[in-house]
Amino acid sequence: MLTLVLIGLLGGLITAVSPCILPVLPVVFLAGGPGTEPPPPPGGARNDTAQNGTTRNSTTQNGTAQDGPGAGGGAGARGAGGVLLGDAPPVAPPKPPRNRRPYAVVAGLVISFGFFTLLGVTIISALGLPQDVLRYIGLSLLVLIGLGLIFPPLERLLEKPFARIPQRQVNKEGSAFVLGLGLGLLYVPCAGPVLAAITVAGARGEINASIVVLTLSFAVGTAVPLLVFALAGRRVAERVAAFRTRARTLRIAAGALMILLALALAFDATTALQRALPDYTSAAQRKVEDNDTARQQLSGLSDHTNSALSRCEDGVDELRSCGTAPPLAGIAKWLNTPDGRPVTLASLRGKVVLIDFWTYSCVNCRRSLPHIEAWDRAYRDKGLVTIGVHSPEFAFEKDPGNVTDQARELGVTYPVALDNDLDTWNNYRNRFWPAKYLIDAQGTVRHFSFGEGRYARTEGLIRTLLKQADPAVQLPPATGRANDKLTADRTPETYLSTLRIRGYTGTPGLVQDKATAYAFPTAGLPLDRLALSGTWTAAYEQFTAGPDARLAFTYRAKNANLVLAGEGTVTVLVDGKETRTLQVHGTPTLYRLTDDSSARRATLELRFTPGLQAFAFTFG
Repeated sequence: MLTLVLIGLLGGLITAVSPCILPVLPVVFLAGGPGTEPPPPPGGARNDTAQNGTTRNSTTQNGTAQDGPGAGGGAGARGAGGVLLGDAPPVAPPKPPRNRRPYAVVAGLVISFGFFTLLGVTIISALGLPQDVLRYIGLSLLVLIGLGLIFPPLERLLEKPFARIPQRQVNKEGSAFVLGLGLGLLYVPCAGPVLAAITVAGARGEINASIVVLTLSFAVGTAVPLLVFALAGRRVAERVAAFRTRARTLRIAAGALMILLALALAFDATTALQRALPDYTSAAQRKVEDNDTARQQLSGLSDHTNSALSRCEDGVDELRSCGTAPPLAGIAKWLNTPDGRPVTLASLRGKVVLIDFWTYSCVNCRRSLPHIEAWDRAYRDKGLVTIGVHSPEFAFEKDPGNVTDQARELGVTYPVALDNDLDTWNNYRNRFWPAKYLIDAQGTVRHFSFGEGRYARTEGLIRTLLKQADPAVQLPPATGRANDKLTADRTPETYLSTLRIRGYTGTPGLVQDKATAYAFPTAGLPLDRLALSGTWTAAYEQFTAGPDARLAFTYRAKNANLVLAGEGTVTVLVDGKETRTLQVHGTPTLYRLTDDSSARRATLELRFTPGLQAFAFTFG
């Protein structure tokens, strides 16, 4: 649990200084500035200061005015009853209340983030509300607080719900707390692996102690840099004379800025700024959230039914006892079984089972399939049962016809379970494509390995389990498909998705779900960068080509591949020379763009027929 807390804290710290939250930083900074305008001072005794600096107390004794110290010739004027009036010590002005607005706005942000990230999807689904309702609420609150800064009566109205709280000064920070609530709703989309694990659990309603701990630690980690920034704003407001003498003007400016930010977020005008900045936290995020320890922790945030899987560790060279294998649940359809009948793990007692999580458009999965198919052929008669769990990454991969065609084309003959709702994926605490799980003859998970590689090690463990199940079994020689060497510096898989794309460099920034004219940069493309030209419609799952649509990508690999769908052609140019024309037909399928004998650096230019859809690049 301590490891999970540390991962959440560090993940939150990194997210809070990443480019994704830059648009809200000015609001957080200004939130620490001038608070609610103070009410006018109550009536009562006056303390007038003369021009020469002498304090004058005015009173009347028997109708006679006594002015100044020593009036009446004594040590001081005495009124009725002998009360000394002239020599009363000056009354110190009351100490101004402490400005707690920075704490209020950050507290609101943390509470809003934690609550709605875990329960937001459940609530809006139960109420039948649109998926974007929380974002619209956040934008509305931002506008409302902005108007409150401009119009003080509105701000006092916002603070009324907090007026009954007895703690001194808490009710004065009500609008700052409401502002934090709104910012928390707008802050949720800033996502990394930790936040992805939290949101998946929240979306599936699988909230347990580990998820709550991870959420709280992530929120606290996020709050620390933001609180520092808000406190810096308060410090500036207290120290800089302009903030003190022009507080009213600055409040109006802050309110206008918040309203402008809300409009910019509503129309996605901040995206161009975020994409123009380098992802300066990506390296730190990978080290913290995507290392072996973090993967192990984040891959297993589920209920007690599969908690024993935490005893296993990704890719170790030994067999461990990691609990009873979770069931193959929520399967929409079975392929390659007699009459499509389901396969249950209980019926496979006495057999060694290899479960491979894959999806057909993933080139990493495709590269691993020859190894799995070879193991299936070599050891099927020796007690090994191979099951492919097809867990879709895209919506089109849920279509049974598409999966059937692709499995046949890829030579997959062992049973395939269509895990369209990711129930089995979740049962096994999986977060990776591909992923291999080994189950012994007693139905216990003994090993798992995420991603490509380590094939010789996995085959060796399969052979060990087969020997344990039947000491008399005569195993054939190892398949020989043991080349674990992967190209370390090849270009990574790249999704053509407005939310998941990496390396986009072009003008303008990507526009969601709207046909937009783009242009290549004039300076060329660095390695692992892509750009668009002509008209494109960018969406969450794919980019759709319009008139004069072109795409450029500088990559390093032996081969480049692209998932395409529709009817038309794609002309492929490599380093400016036309090399081939692809005939695209039908549902999304992986097409080979280049195929070289060794890895090299090259620049692709693809020219598309309007209407074609492009989904993801993969490299080998």
